Amino acid sequence: MELLSVNLGRATASEHTDQPDGVTAIGKRPAPGPVEVRDPGPKGVGGSGVAGDEVCDLRHHGGTYQAVYAYAREDLDRWEAELGRPLRGGEFGENFTTVGLDVNGARIGERWKVGDSLVLEVTSSRIPCRTFAGALDEKGWVKRFTAAAVPGAYLRVVEPGTVRAGDRVEIVHRPEHDVTVTMHFRAHTLERELLPRLLEAGDALPPSARERALTYLEKQGPDA
Repeated sequence: MELLSVNLGRATASEHTDQPDGVTAIGKRPAPGPVEVRDPGPKGVGGSGVAGDEVCDLRHHGGTYQAVYAYAREDLDRWEAELGRPLRGGEFGENFTTVGLDVNGARIGERWKVGDSLVLEVTSSRIPCRTFAGALDEKGWVKRFTAAAVPGAYLRVVEPGTVRAGDRVEIVHRPEHDVTVTMHFRAHTLERELLPRLLEAGDALPPSARERALTYLEKQGPDA
């Protein structure tokens, strides 16, 4: 399991963003050298956990529970075949492009050691948005991405560190529950009935996901 590339984004003008200044940093490029990764702080204040990576929409992106976004090269390859076009590392807006790692099968709370010292914890799945669809410029992209259910994983920083392309990725903790990144994604998109199962992830589940699951249960009533 390996980190193929560390990808950084810079704010650029786009017509596919709701930001008042009309910019997005979704289009990321591989960094040539070592990159520091640390906890950026809470959402709305902190941006990316990857030094040099810009986040333009702090309301929906960045912060402790979305410090790093990882996507598997294997899934990019599948999309390449389906779309009939090359997809470089970082084109899905991911900070880490990995190989040999089951990103979508990772469990919420699973911990990865990357390189010598960085430790990350899986928190949630990526949910596609208008900006992502615009950046890919593919008709019906949000529906296609949602149906495929290979969203990639958001992670928080447990122990900061410096990483670079080629670093080894090691799973150092795997929880006993079966709440995966894919399950999280399905619960937040097409299969809302899965929301209560996310609570099995315990304290590793981000507060926003916990609140959504509890709200769903409350609406279903005591017999749910």
